[in-house]
Amino acid sequence: MAYLGNPTNTVAVLNTYGFRFQKKYGQNFLIDSNILENIVDAAGVTKDDMVLEIGPGIGTLTQYLAERARQVVAVEIDDNLIPILQHTLSEYDNVTVIHNDVLKVDLKALADEKNGGKPIKVVANLPYYITTPIIMELLEKGVPFESLTVMVQKEVADRMQSGPGSKDYGALSLAVQYYTEPCVKLEVSPNCFMPRPNVGSSVIRLTNKKDNRVSVKNEEMLFRVIRAAFNQRRKTLANALSNASNLSCNRNDVVDALLKMGLSESIRGEVLTLEQFALLTDLLG
Repeated sequence: MAYLGNPTNTVAVLNTYGFRFQKKYGQNFLIDSNILENIVDAAGVTKDDMVLEIGPGIGTLTQYLAERARQVVAVEIDDNLIPILQHTLSEYDNVTVIHNDVLKVDLKALADEKNGGKPIKVVANLPYYITTPIIMELLEKGVPFESLTVMVQKEVADRMQSGPGSKDYGALSLAVQYYTEPCVKLEVSPNCFMPRPNVGSSVIRLTNKKDNRVSVKNEEMLFRVIRAAFNQRRKTLANALSNASNLSCNRNDVVDALLKMGLSESIRGEVLTLEQFALLTDLLG
């Protein structure tokens, strides 16, 4: 039975192994059983599912996932946590721990091997310092996933679901919304963690919309255009794109495309919708 949602049990395990938190790994362990249950509920985990967990820590969320899922594969980078995981997960025969940096693991190959290429569910309490690289790795590398349910810093969750004109709107917003439907499931207080972080957290579910994406002829170019638009956020879109080293278009081309779309040549990228970025990309392509 899952027992690590109890703070006393968590402290006992940490003391037994003399574990010391490492700032470089952004380690904050959940110590609230209600939140843990809510995360698994938000992910919709069933006995039919293979779940990929990133950064299991001492196995707190892993225990709750293992009791609901058919199989859990957890990827942990910290050498010091491996013996702890061997202990805390010893009762679960449906859990595999991979000792590696998740950004160095071929997650598509892993899903193919462990789940026959069928969509997996990703559930994680992500280290805040590396949230965006992990999310982008999962979105861009063709990992077959049904949903990503992740705990992230609240302001990052806000960015993921923000729209045009918002200060939070940017390249991450557009990437997430191109690949998925984002929905914040719950807010989590700093008091639910050990050690206590300095910021609030949110659990956000990103549901794959593989068959319902915005139409664009060149997906790779779309994201080059988006990155260029927000790399120089204060500049007009025409200037930002024409100055971008990863795009071969001049200012006149961009202005012509914008005018065809009924947009001003002085417009900035932060007010364009995903659909407008896709159309602009097609016109420039």
